[in-house]
Amino acid sequence: MASFREFSRTESWGSEAWKALCKVRETTPLVQCITNFVSMDIMANSLLAAGASPAMVHAIEEILEFTSLSSALCINIGTLSPDWIFSMKAAAIRANECQKPWVLDPVGVGATRFRTEKCIELINLKPCVIRGNASEIMAVVGASIAPTKGVDSTRSSTDALEAAKELARAAQTVVAVSGAVDLVTDGKRVLGVSNGVALMQRITATGCAVTALIAAFVSVNPNRVLESTAIALALFGLAGELGAEKASGPASLRMHLIDALHMLDEASVMNRVRIAQL
Repeated sequence: MASFREFSRTESWGSEAWKALCKVRETTPLVQCITNFVSMDIMANSLLAAGASPAMVHAIEEILEFTSLSSALCINIGTLSPDWIFSMKAAAIRANECQKPWVLDPVGVGATRFRTEKCIELINLKPCVIRGNASEIMAVVGASIAPTKGVDSTRSSTDALEAAKELARAAQTVVAVSGAVDLVTDGKRVLGVSNGVALMQRITATGCAVTALIAAFVSVNPNRVLESTAIALALFGLAGELGAEKASGPASLRMHLIDALHMLDEASVMNRVRIAQL
């Protein structure tokens, strides 16, 4: 893999990220989230802090109507049951019918045959973005040499780059792999995002929250899915960096991260977003 190179400040990533954030704040996209119980709170609060509007709607009786009204859909398979799977599939189909972007978080895929089978069924419904950790992405394409450890990754993002490219090409989607450097690919191009702090891994469902942010950012710039995905990852990571400057541990970081996401300003975004072409 090519070495990571930070763009200089004269290049456009900071400017593009600020424009995207302003657009989210101005348009307040409605993001429907079918997600797990653990992630609902931080996902909703992260969306609100960024300027989007969250809705945790998973009842099948509401899917057709609500998905049609939403700007984007986020599906997270952390909590699986027959009823929820039915709602997930119905919402994904409806989003496609309405030409609304939807993103998939394959939480814990590879841990059980049931979870993996249902994840593949959802991928066949054509999400515009799949975001997971390295072990999850490798499990999806059958490339993992070791089972996943619950929802935690046992591999680095760079280990999963070729699997991510393969998945992106096969599913005709954008794949994001979270790690020390987040990697985003459409099967050909690869972007690296180096914002964030390690302590964020000690807060449950931060990955789930950033997947919802990806849905919000893609919804306001649907023709630039690769770039919008990288920008969402960078801004969330930047909020983590700013929050860590005030935090004393995971609990206070969670609070300060959400505050920082809400208060992101042009100078911080322009100077501290770190995205590079690999």
